[in-house]
Amino acid sequence: MKTMANRGLPNRGLRGLAACLLVWAFGLGSAQAAGLQVTDDRGVTVRWDAPPQRIVTLLPSLTETVCELGQCHRLVGVDRYSNWPASIAALPRVGGGIDPNVEAIVALRPDAVLLAQSSRVVQRLEALGLKVVALEPKSHADVQRVLGKVAQVLGVDAQATQRIWRHIDAAVSAAAQSLPARVKNTRVYFEVNRAPYGAGTSSFMGETLTRLGVQNILPASLGPFPKLNPEFVVRANPDVIMVGDRNFEGMTQRPGWRSIRAVREERLCVFPNDESDVLVRPGPRMAEAARLMARCLQEKAP
Repeated sequence: MKTMANRGLPNRGLRGLAACLLVWAFGLGSAQAAGLQVTDDRGVTVRWDAPPQRIVTLLPSLTETVCELGQCHRLVGVDRYSNWPASIAALPRVGGGIDPNVEAIVALRPDAVLLAQSSRVVQRLEALGLKVVALEPKSHADVQRVLGKVAQVLGVDAQATQRIWRHIDAAVSAAAQSLPARVKNTRVYFEVNRAPYGAGTSSFMGETLTRLGVQNILPASLGPFPKLNPEFVVRANPDVIMVGDRNFEGMTQRPGWRSIRAVREERLCVFPNDESDVLVRPGPRMAEAARLMARCLQEKAP
């Protein structure tokens, strides 16, 4: 009886091992079948068998995010406005986010196209069989979320995104701490387009201003980037105005604007194009944007 029992043990062990191997193989097959999937800002779930290796981006902040995650080498085409980092200079340009060259994009045979949710060509690209991920950050929380979504698309470890976000968040806090007490509560207007459109309190730029301890003349109720009646700014009478060089021409000639304190006392920060690009892109260079705003406030706040 003892001998029979001993003979049975190896058989049961082998059967158990075989069962474990079968479960493992089934699990591996299921994982491979499931592949990679990401739900974009439209609520659409996009799937791949493996992380995409040929990527086209149609928004500068998304281009910068891909590169910040160390995956610049996967980019095969970018929009006409993407200009950072320098390593992407030789990449094919496929138009803008609003007016991309669909034929040029298809010719690049991308595994994934990353673009803004507001882009007009999403459905057309999908109809041509391309995998499209629509992502459009507008707030600090959005920047963190989109960083994570792009990392998912790329198959990058989530810990990398956490490290990047912690660095951004800490740098914005450091910029705020660098400001002298006299700057606090300065009333600021940031013009993002000469229409004019301003950066509201609920925008990522407005959130940065709030963290720097100043007051945005545009309330959150107006939305992230409201179009304004120029008279509104005159009545608000900001202490400091921030604007990119592209949008500065003619600003001080608007009716009544010479009476604005910021204009009258020459408290305007006119950012050159390279700095303006940093400021208006909700991406990984948001920490640098905070430092630029802080520098402006140190120099111009009353």
